[in-house]
Amino acid sequence: MDWIRIVLVEPAGPLNVGSVARVMKNFGLGQLVLVNPQCDPLGPEALQMAVHGRDLLTQAQRVESLPAALEGCHRAIATSGRDRLIPLPLGTPRQMLPWLLEPGPGSGSGPGSRSNAPPQSAALIFGREDSGLTNGELHYAQRLVQVPSCDTYTSLNLAQAVAVCCYELRCLALDTPSGGQSPQDPLPPVVPPLQSDRPQSDRPLDTAPGITDHGGNQTASLTDLERYYGKLEQVLLTIGYLYPHTATRRMEKFRRLYGRMQLSPQELAMLQGILRQTEWALGSKLGATNSPGPLP
Repeated sequence: MDWIRIVLVEPAGPLNVGSVARVMKNFGLGQLVLVNPQCDPLGPEALQMAVHGRDLLTQAQRVESLPAALEGCHRAIATSGRDRLIPLPLGTPRQMLPWLLEPGPGSGSGPGSRSNAPPQSAALIFGREDSGLTNGELHYAQRLVQVPSCDTYTSLNLAQAVAVCCYELRCLALDTPSGGQSPQDPLPPVVPPLQSDRPQSDRPLDTAPGITDHGGNQTASLTDLERYYGKLEQVLLTIGYLYPHTATRRMEKFRRLYGRMQLSPQELAMLQGILRQTEWALGSKLGATNSPGPLP
């Protein structure tokens, strides 16, 4: 499972970081990315807990931001320890993680066709020990995972949460070597707009449609999508569709929309071309002095 990276956002406990490296080694995951770590991942406590997973600590990538941690990824799942007002597909590790093991789109003959291509680069994101991930950080993912813990004590230790997910990934890899659920399978339910104390299985949720592979096209990378979102926000602010005080919330809706669509690079390039042409038609109001002329 060398295509899956485990991303820890601002981990504060060296014992946790070391334990994460150990369980990753136990279950066959080798990519660890630390976003702005608040502890020394190579300190004695971390190394002591890592045991035979010390090489993962020494090779771990350190970055300053979550977008940097997702560089090169096409799929991302974020973990959440509590209900959020974010309408993204939400499920247990067993429901959601098969998506990370699906074969990447290859040379299929049409929508829904199976591919022998390897899975696409993916990330599983874990938040801070004390506060988890912010709502803004959750929107960098396309799906959410929540470990179904007991109502009397729902909070899991960071390393425990990573261990649960790594175990599920290992079981999936052993049981389904060709990948997880098929692209035609429906997604788990989408998070409702209101919080509820009822168990996840009892909630009257809508289901999202399954994801197709665009007839063999590769899906656009998360990095390219982030560039597009930034340009889209600029253009929409310029034409007055967005206002500065509401732009963030509106852009979250666009993220969810495009996340469901799973754009191919060709489709994303088409949308980027529309933005470039819009800038030109507006008289290059964004200061893009080298923008192209009208398209033929």
